[in-house]
Amino acid sequence: MTRQFRPVALGLVAFFLAASLPPASLAQKAHPATSASKAEKHIRDLAPATPESVGMSAERLIRLNAAMKKLVDDKQVAGLVTLVERHGKIVHFSAAGQLDARKPDAMQKDSIFRIYSMTKPVTGVAMMMLYEEGKWQLNDPVSRYIPEFARLKVYTGKNDDGTPKLEDARRPMTMRELMTHTAGLGYVLSPINPVDKMIIDGNVLNTGAPLQAMIDSLAKIPLLAQPGTRWSYSIAVDVQGYLIEKFSGQPFGEFARKRIFEPLGMKDTAFYVPKEKLARFAQVHTGSGSNLAVDVNRPDPTLVPLGPSGGGGLFSTAIDYARFCEMLLQGGQLDGVRLLAPRTVEMMRTNHVNPEPLKTMPAGTGWGMDFQIVSDAAAAGEAVSSGTFSWFGIAGTWFWIDPVTDLAFVGMVQHQSLGTTRPIHALSRSLVYQAIVD
Repeated sequence: MTRQFRPVALGLVAFFLAASLPPASLAQKAHPATSASKAEKHIRDLAPATPESVGMSAERLIRLNAAMKKLVDDKQVAGLVTLVERHGKIVHFSAAGQLDARKPDAMQKDSIFRIYSMTKPVTGVAMMMLYEEGKWQLNDPVSRYIPEFARLKVYTGKNDDGTPKLEDARRPMTMRELMTHTAGLGYVLSPINPVDKMIIDGNVLNTGAPLQAMIDSLAKIPLLAQPGTRWSYSIAVDVQGYLIEKFSGQPFGEFARKRIFEPLGMKDTAFYVPKEKLARFAQVHTGSGSNLAVDVNRPDPTLVPLGPSGGGGLFSTAIDYARFCEMLLQGGQLDGVRLLAPRTVEMMRTNHVNPEPLKTMPAGTGWGMDFQIVSDAAAAGEAVSSGTFSWFGIAGTWFWIDPVTDLAFVGMVQHQSLGTTRPIHALSRSLVYQAIVD
């Protein structure tokens, strides 16, 4: 089963090339004392609560409900689910629309979605759990753990006969670069990029094969840049999935289930959808208005992958992902179960991209350990706090975690056009922050 990242590839590439930034400061490190003291007044159990009890306005949150419902009424999307939690309490949780535009089945709060690249932060947490066990260090060469990467070439253009022009990598990529998309690896996002095209044509991201097959294929494909010189969204997180298997001695999917999903109570999160849960499964859509339709070219969600995609293979629900976010807001623990130390979470939400490659990223942002970081909210033009960390899935799902205001948001939608979904993400941020009054 081949991953379906291609239909919106060029839109995602354009998003990241849209702006540049002078060297940015590190993300804020901890909750301000005022936010922390307020959080201490609440039992962090993700139970429903009134917005006023956590410093938000119920009247103002109605704007979020109304805006999401209007998106459905206007047939921009078939349906969506949104959730806001602050100080460990859920103050907004709403579902609107349909699972499938062809059918009357209503979207529900527990509907299951393809979360695609929202898989990446989960893979990052797994990697950092193994980092805490001493399995790897940030400055280690990746080739120490993947010998197949020891003599990689770098693409520099085409020879006169049309063959790739290659040069030796000047140094090995490091584990930190693998965690921050600065290792020089390609992806499957742009068939006009020669390195990406090699990955696409080689069917490198094939979940029907073991992860070792991905590594064997990838080792034959050149890098698109010298390690550490450029930020480029990449296949790196799928490589991390392979490393998780190697470091833990467990299949990646089994590690994620036993060490993350079950301890956090993420009961509907997995690399496939069991057949008995298909009635809750939301379809990916295309178009809008009278042209709103189901994308019938997505892989069968019930197939259990041999090589789970650490970069984009998970299915989940809004409440499951909110539990993951709350674990990070609490510095690595939830309901008495600790996955990470607070310092490790702080590392994950701190920019680790050096100044030169940082220039290719959108203004005011950086990259931590498998999260995008807002290092300067004013430069980014965002309502979120500096220090917020986040990401989104290529079919529209999105989330952010704001440790300054002690807030997390999860949005679930299934639409293949970033031109449709990215404005929804921005709208949701504006409407959440205007509802914070204390």
